[in-house]
Amino acid sequence: MELRIKILYITTIIAILAFLGMQVYWLHSRYEYSLQQYEDEVYRTVTQVMDEDRLIRLRLTQTPGLELTHQSNYNITTDEDSLHNVTRIATLTSSKYYAHKILGITEQRPLSEEEKIKAAMIIHENMAKLDTVKASFDVTAAPTEAAIWIAFKNMELEFLSPLNTCRFDSLLRIAGLNTRLSLITTDSIVWKSSLKRHTGTFNPTAVVTIPYSEMERKSISVECYFSPTEIIGNMFSTLLIVVFLSLFLIICLILQISTVLKLSRLDKMRNSFITTMIHELKRPISTLKMCVSGIENEQLMSEPDVKKELVTETRTALDNLSAYFSKLRDITFNNVEQIPLNITSLNLHRLFDAVCRVIIIPANKQVSIINGIDPSLEIAADASHLFNILNNLVENAVKYSGNSVKISAYATLTDTEVTIAVSDNGNGIAASDLRHIFQRFYRGKASATDLPGMGLGLTYVRLLVGAHGGSVSVDSTEGVGTCFTIKLPR
Repeated sequence: MELRIKILYITTIIAILAFLGMQVYWLHSRYEYSLQQYEDEVYRTVTQVMDEDRLIRLRLTQTPGLELTHQSNYNITTDEDSLHNVTRIATLTSSKYYAHKILGITEQRPLSEEEKIKAAMIIHENMAKLDTVKASFDVTAAPTEAAIWIAFKNMELEFLSPLNTCRFDSLLRIAGLNTRLSLITTDSIVWKSSLKRHTGTFNPTAVVTIPYSEMERKSISVECYFSPTEIIGNMFSTLLIVVFLSLFLIICLILQISTVLKLSRLDKMRNSFITTMIHELKRPISTLKMCVSGIENEQLMSEPDVKKELVTETRTALDNLSAYFSKLRDITFNNVEQIPLNITSLNLHRLFDAVCRVIIIPANKQVSIINGIDPSLEIAADASHLFNILNNLVENAVKYSGNSVKISAYATLTDTEVTIAVSDNGNGIAASDLRHIFQRFYRGKASATDLPGMGLGLTYVRLLVGAHGGSVSVDSTEGVGTCFTIKLPR
């Protein structure tokens, strides 16, 4: 049984650890999924900002107060060699000039038609004043025809209105992104935007690369930083549910193993109780058998002293049996109100003297009992039950002590209650046992000794004291002694 419990205990711990490991793995996977979703959203935001910046750059080329005149020519040629390998070459020729600059006009204002014609004539006469760019690129690897024309437009826009990183960074910050920008030139033409996802869990960073002039192999790299707390915040409801369910399941497993351990302890206590009870009942029964054998012997019965001794032993054995059965009967009551009481007025000093007289003192012990109770102290209680209460306490003091022990009893009386203290300088009670000593069948360290007992004595004491409407407490130091204090209503 103990081996099974140990296996169950170890299995439960392994199950809890495995469950926690699975939860951590699942939460990490969920975190990674949420992080990827967040990166996708960041990617969409960056591309939208790029589109917004492209519109701004287009508007700048059409500023009414700064006349920009431009012309572009697009050309795509296709060549095929003898091996049927196709090569496509894209050529862009673009030119521009600012009429205000050509005419030397510093103020920004719309030009008249005459001024525009004059600026055009100056450019026609002196082509060196015309800002021109011409470039050819191998676009064989272009994914579609439309991609080539978009690349033409992007290169033309870069020529007319170059990308401004400060403005682009401001737009990203307005969109709520924390980024770092860098302009890069690639070894080959990049046709599509790309997202490089995070590599770290605790400081995730995603990199969005967007080509803004494909044919010139120019791209902008946007390094996006975001805090894990923001991701975890989006997972708050999921985290709350997972934590609640995890705690619930772990508590259920702990309660399960706790119940099994408690049932195992109860089984041990039950077996110990049965064994001890059989041992305790064998003594008075053996005494009775011996006395009955003596009574059958007429020669022994003819001697008055022997006869008196046999009768006394028989009566003592019967009293012990009666006490055991009374104790067991009272212990079985569900509550203290069920215990019948016969309240009478009694002298507490004389009652304690009666207890001292019936205490059996082992031959190898020196026991000193001091009755410090006022001889005139009268209280109202059930004499039989109070006798059993005090008898249990004194018996325990004698049993759980060394070769010599000093036992003292004192009592004080107030208008509402009487306080009875029974103390000794015996072995004392371990601190770990103090909170359990009133439980049924609990014997603590005493269970490891050869001292007889069923673990019911102090339970019986508390039950009877409770039946009187009182309370019992204990103060003990291991190796020094113990003091039980009983408070009963007057």
